[in-house]
Amino acid sequence: MNVHIPAPAASSGDLRAAIESHLTYTVGKDTRAATLSDWRFALTAAIRDQVVTPWFQTTREVYGNDSKRIYYLSMEFLIGRLLQDAVTNLGLEELVAEALIALDQDPDAIYGDEPDAALGNGGLGRLAACFLDSMSTVGIPAYGYGIRYEHGLFRQHFNQGWQVEEAEDWLRQSHPWEFERREVQQQIRFGGHVTHDNGRAQWHHQDAVLAQAYDTPIPGWRARWTNTLRLWSAKPVHVFDLAAFNQGDYLRAAEPAILAETISRVLYPDDTTERGKELRLKQEYFFTAASVQDILRRFTQHHSIIGQLPDKVAIQLNDTHPAIAVAEMLRLLMDRHGLDFEAAFGLTSKTLNYTNHTLLPEALERWPYHLMKRVLPRHLELIHLVDDLHARQFPDRPDGTRIIDHGEVRMGNLAFIAANKVNGVSALHTDLMRATVFSDLNAMYPKRIVNQTNGVTQRRWLSTCNAPLSRLITQTIGDGWVTDLDQLARLEPLADDADFRARFMEAKRQNKEKLAGHLAATQGINIDPGAMLDVQIKRLHEYKRQLMNILETAALWNAIRRDPDRDWPSRVKIFGGKAAPGYTRAKLIIKLINDVAAVVNADPLMRDRLRVVFLPNYNVSQAEQLIPAADLSEQISTAGMEASGTGNMKFALNGALTIGTLDGANVEIREAVGPDNIFIFGLTAEEVAAARAAGASPAAAVAQSPALAEVLSQLDTGIFSPDDPGRFGPIAHDLRTSDWFMVAADFQSCYDAQRKADGVWHDTDNWARMAVLNTARMGRFSSDRTIRGYAADIWGITPAF
Repeated sequence: MNVHIPAPAASSGDLRAAIESHLTYTVGKDTRAATLSDWRFALTAAIRDQVVTPWFQTTREVYGNDSKRIYYLSMEFLIGRLLQDAVTNLGLEELVAEALIALDQDPDAIYGDEPDAALGNGGLGRLAACFLDSMSTVGIPAYGYGIRYEHGLFRQHFNQGWQVEEAEDWLRQSHPWEFERREVQQQIRFGGHVTHDNGRAQWHHQDAVLAQAYDTPIPGWRARWTNTLRLWSAKPVHVFDLAAFNQGDYLRAAEPAILAETISRVLYPDDTTERGKELRLKQEYFFTAASVQDILRRFTQHHSIIGQLPDKVAIQLNDTHPAIAVAEMLRLLMDRHGLDFEAAFGLTSKTLNYTNHTLLPEALERWPYHLMKRVLPRHLELIHLVDDLHARQFPDRPDGTRIIDHGEVRMGNLAFIAANKVNGVSALHTDLMRATVFSDLNAMYPKRIVNQTNGVTQRRWLSTCNAPLSRLITQTIGDGWVTDLDQLARLEPLADDADFRARFMEAKRQNKEKLAGHLAATQGINIDPGAMLDVQIKRLHEYKRQLMNILETAALWNAIRRDPDRDWPSRVKIFGGKAAPGYTRAKLIIKLINDVAAVVNADPLMRDRLRVVFLPNYNVSQAEQLIPAADLSEQISTAGMEASGTGNMKFALNGALTIGTLDGANVEIREAVGPDNIFIFGLTAEEVAAARAAGASPAAAVAQSPALAEVLSQLDTGIFSPDDPGRFGPIAHDLRTSDWFMVAADFQSCYDAQRKADGVWHDTDNWARMAVLNTARMGRFSSDRTIRGYAADIWGITPAF
């Protein structure tokens, strides 16, 4: 393939001139009046100019070679800030710094001014963003498809320790990386009824909105290849009801626009109400239908034989959110292209692939039958056809494999039955998929499930976010690791080199000092850069066990108070993460963390020993500062419940040691770094399942752990909540009586592992050696490797690089 490799900007002078030109002619500001945001817009426009040419060249190459395209459908793309990432991928870091300094601008301030795109919630969206970067870097023709959320996930702050949600406003300023494609609109219909005439179905819809396309270029390393992220924004078919306005009914006049734009306003609206469920279903259908329509439009423009579809198109469904693509593809192939059901299903099942991210049956989306019938009547008919076909193929099928059952439409089963391949996201998760949630379907389709262990892009999660360490690595082994992470293995012998260990830990120290300065300036929080930074940053969920972490913190507080003269390591416990607005228990855990923090941080005995910090509004930009600075990475989920994790990979890549359970990708990380370079504790997935099956009593686990018993007693008596002594009693009660997430069962093992980490921390040479080995042995966890696996095992495509 004749791939265009663009020439970088010739000099910092050229780049400076481009920035000044854009400040004048794009932003419309004079240098004397320009604000920080104005300078950022001007720099972004100058960098974007460097991306557009290879973007167009990539598109021409793909069309010219009639290449197969990959389409990645995801409700989330947690892309974070794009400017510095693009500068790094283009290799312009030094030129940009020189140009901005010559213009009396601070590069860090410019980069920090960019809003964090609120297009995702956590690991699912960040994985999708890593995959986009890797598909561009290895040269796979691809589109990402999602929703252009106006507000995205909520902005979080704390009021007296309680989580409070408010609307995110990342689009208050224009987004300079996107290009609005006014000519690309898809009509998305809802409701109504279906008629059948001479074997052809006609959907008479009740409502409709327009999906408006916005494109963002995603350059790979050195922009050798640049793909597209296409996000859809909902617009009204009829913008304004003039008759209502002229009658003085101004609200009704604007109603069409308000109702349409609600669809793309927020990520994951609260679906505890019927109207919330309906909005959530409409959201998922909106972006999925717009994407599938766009995919078929592009295919049919250049191919007259519809049967070639699987040869030129592969669609990846990222979780069950876009599973309605099965019915939408059938609808388009049958109702627009005239195929019969068998032919349409054959093409659909060769084109669609499904990534599963959870073993929790309740997390595999199920829609009420009546809701699906009301919102998508034609699609429900087609889902019935798929279910009937499956029943004919497997007349003795177990009830658990039905798509429609007990008044629900099971989207996980729909995606599985209609997929070409179904993949898990870690070796353990994939094995458990086969054995548990999809065991019956796996028996019916024994070759359908494959594994693709998740990965992270080293460009964002080492090269860009950790300049001190990436410089050290490049000085030591060259820069080939940026596109071939396996080259980090060349660092392994240096774990026994005292000088290299010292330089490695000096890079860590620089990151810790930078984080300390940031927290002091933005949060008024003072931390000691010399302390062990013990970090857990994840979406708040009971199976992720932030509760265990804060209970262990309280137990450590008790131990230090009893024995203040012991040589305790100085430790800063850092939490970050958001709870879903309707997740009452998770929000109570947030309150507990903040209440424990208030007590611990006010205790004069804890000075220089223990501090607890919960950072509000955790996002990608916070992660980019926390991960390079972290010493200890908390990956403590209930074994068998975390599909993979990618935070665990990012921390280890940046030289943090993992403390965690044998769950998700922790299993493979342990294999990679070696059991002596990770702190593993707790029950295995098999032991968790056996304990649940046997009805193991959590009371026994509490009785065997005096440290846990003491903390639960403190929850009962209100030590951490004197204003409301009963506030945390329900948590203590549940841990003593049910403990589904095995917090009590694993607590003492966790506490002992933390004390082992204390001991290693005192042995600074050994800690440094373990940290170096963690970085050196993380080569297999690059998302480049993951994408090459998808290309070979699922998509049937060969990367260009």
